Amino acid sequence: MLSKKGVSIPEGELPELPDESWWAAVLSDEESYQTPRKEAGNRVAAQAAVTTVDWPFVQRVYEQDEIVSLKVHGFNRGGLLVQGCGIQGFVPVSHLIDMPNSAGDEERRSVLAAYVDRDIDLKVIECEQAQERIVLSERAALAGEGKRRIIFSALSEGTILTGKVTNVTDFGAFIDLGGVEGLIHVSELSWGRVHHPSDVLSVEDEVQVIVLQVCEENSRIALSLKRMAPNPWETLNIRYNPGDVVPATITSTTRFGAFARLEEGVEGLIHLSSIQLPTNYSQLSDFIEIGQDVTVRILHIDTDRRRLGLGLVQPE
Repeated sequence: MLSKKGVSIPEGELPELPDESWWAAVLSDEESYQTPRKEAGNRVAAQAAVTTVDWPFVQRVYEQDEIVSLKVHGFNRGGLLVQGCGIQGFVPVSHLIDMPNSAGDEERRSVLAAYVDRDIDLKVIECEQAQERIVLSERAALAGEGKRRIIFSALSEGTILTGKVTNVTDFGAFIDLGGVEGLIHVSELSWGRVHHPSDVLSVEDEVQVIVLQVCEENSRIALSLKRMAPNPWETLNIRYNPGDVVPATITSTTRFGAFARLEEGVEGLIHLSSIQLPTNYSQLSDFIEIGQDVTVRILHIDTDRRRLGLGLVQPE
């Protein structure tokens, strides 16, 4: 599953890497899971009385990558509240085995409610006593005990991994690396613009990724899909010149024009001023559609700012 290829990432090319913001995004639509408010008809109110957390025990379970069985006492929109064995913590929905990736609000609530009063096997994936935060994963427990330490010992920046997509969110995609999960932030999915991560990846897809950052202390692995291929903008001036007429595909339309893709990762703007609407068309979206193949003329190239000006070539 793991392989070291010695692929280097050019110094200074790394973007701002995912930090605490990716954790915040995972939990962005939750109520506070430490003291959830009661809601009429919601099983969140079924949470048992707060127990004293045995932090030395939790730390040992985390460090030794052990599996614990805990009872589900309640839930909120973001996941499950569990406790037992001196542990009281939270399991995000993205780490639940029975939660469908495309679940709507009603299905999500139904799945979460079905977990209540069950004992489930979990691994501690984050343990922060100062913040009184214990986060657990049902999905990670599937890999068995001790797997995390083996995997992290084989990881370093530049390592190439093969993994499977387990969840796709607004901010990126989670990849199972054989016992731990890494995150491909939306900015690392493609050299081009990505409207939504689901346009690039789907659950169960098998992908090769490169490691950008590893933090074993909180089990976070930042991955990149786009860096498995060269940055096409670095050689754009070699392959294209202003005045070239080339085929392209429309990727989106806006009030000021349309974006067209010349190749993977390279998109340019066809400004509205370069488009002559036929008299029987009242607006651009009626004349140009997403996915439409067109012919464009390259007007200007700015590789430093990754901007490409295009003109639509239309029949006389």
